[in-house]
Amino acid sequence: MSRPEDVGVSTERLNRIGETMRKLIDEKKIPGTVTLVAKKGKIVHFETNGMRDIEKKLPMEKDTIFRIYSQSKPITGAALMMLFEEGKFLMTDPVSKYLPEFSDMQVCIGEENGKMKTEAASSPITIQQLASHTSGLSYSFVPGPVGAMYIAEEMERGLGNVPSAGGEFFTEGTKPPFGNLREWTKALAELPLVAQPGTVWNYSVGMDVLGALIEEVSGMTFGEFLEERIFSPLGMEDTGFIVPEEKLNRFAANYSPTPDNMMLMDDPEKSGYRTPPQLESGGGGLVSTVGDYLKFAQMLLNRGEYQGKRYLGKKTVKFMTANHMGSVSADEGLTNLFNMLGSGYKVQGMGFGVTGSVVVNPALTGLPVSKGVYSWGGAASTHFWIDNKEDLIGIVHTQLLPDGTYPVRELMQLATYQAIID
Repeated sequence: MSRPEDVGVSTERLNRIGETMRKLIDEKKIPGTVTLVAKKGKIVHFETNGMRDIEKKLPMEKDTIFRIYSQSKPITGAALMMLFEEGKFLMTDPVSKYLPEFSDMQVCIGEENGKMKTEAASSPITIQQLASHTSGLSYSFVPGPVGAMYIAEEMERGLGNVPSAGGEFFTEGTKPPFGNLREWTKALAELPLVAQPGTVWNYSVGMDVLGALIEEVSGMTFGEFLEERIFSPLGMEDTGFIVPEEKLNRFAANYSPTPDNMMLMDDPEKSGYRTPPQLESGGGGLVSTVGDYLKFAQMLLNRGEYQGKRYLGKKTVKFMTANHMGSVSADEGLTNLFNMLGSGYKVQGMGFGVTGSVVVNPALTGLPVSKGVYSWGGAASTHFWIDNKEDLIGIVHTQLLPDGTYPVRELMQLATYQAIID
C-alpha cells in the first residue's frame, strides 16, 4: 500500500469507494465486496466490505476466491496473443485453417412457418472476429432462433462448473457430455450463425472456440497452457478452473437477487467448482482473487511486462487493447447484452478489442473515464479495467448473478476517478 497523494489521488475522496459499496451492502443488494485501485504501480486502495458468505456469517477477505465467469475472457485473449506473437497463426486467418469444422458455415436469415431459413456464409470466420465477438456465433441466453437452437442442443453443457449439484439452480442435462473442447467445436459448427461473419457485434462462445484453437496450435490442454504461461509465472496461485478442498473456506457464496434481498445460488460447500469442469471454458470458467487478477492486469497495463519478466510485446498489448470494430458498432450489441443482464441504459462510446471492451468516447459512456480504457467483467458482478492514460487499475469483485442488476462497476469507476487530483 502507498500513500494515495504520492501518485495524485486523494485519500479522503477514495473513501467514497467504501461508502458506495457499504450502501449497496446495507440495502441488501450485494453480499460484500473486495475493491482495489492501483496507480503508477502502487496500490492506493485495497478494501473489504460485507460478507463472502451471509449464511455462515463469514466476512469478505482480501484473498477471497470469486467465480469470475466472463472476466476469464481477457486471460484467454492474452494466451491467444502469446501464440500469435510466436507466428502460430495470423489474426486474419480463417479459424477453419486450424479447426476445419468451421469451413462451411450457414447463417440464419430468419424464420418462415416456424422453420429457420439459412444461407451460406459469404466469408470465413477469422480468429480476429472470434476474439472481438463479430464471428456470428452466439450464446443460448441471446434471444432469437439461433439462441433457441443453442438451448435445444444444450450447446453450452460442460462449459464451466455447475452451481450446487442437486440444488435449486441445478438442472440435469439430457445430452451426453462432450469429451473435450474439440468435440464441442465440431458440434457447435453444425449450428447456424446469427449474422454474416464480421457484420454484427454479438456476444458469443467465441472465446471458448479460442480455447480449442489454443489447444490445437500449442499441443497442450487449455488449462495447462494458462498454468504454464500465465498463472504460474505471474504467481496467480488461486486462479484456475477449480477450487481445491484446502481453499474452499476462502470461496465466496454466490447469490441471485430477490425483490428486497438476495437468495443463495451456489453454496461453496456444495459447489460444482469443487471438481474439474467437463470443458475448460476460456469464455467463463475461471475462479480468481482480486490480488491474483491485479498481477494479470498490471502485466497488461505495463504493456506486457511484470516484475522483470516479459509476457507479451509492447505493440502486441497495444493491439490487443485497441478498438477492433471498424465500421461495425459495438454499442448496440453491448446495449442488448447489458440490458439482458439487468442494466437499463443505452451503451454509447464503446468499442471492442481482443476479448475486452474499449472506451472510444468517454463522454458518451456517461462516466469520467479515459479514452482507451480496456475492461471486462463477469456474470456474477466482478469487474476490472486498465487505464494507460492515468496509469491506473481498478478491480471490484462481488458475487451477485446476473451482473447488471445493480451498477456495481459504474459506481466503482465513478468513485475511483473522482478521487484523482493530479
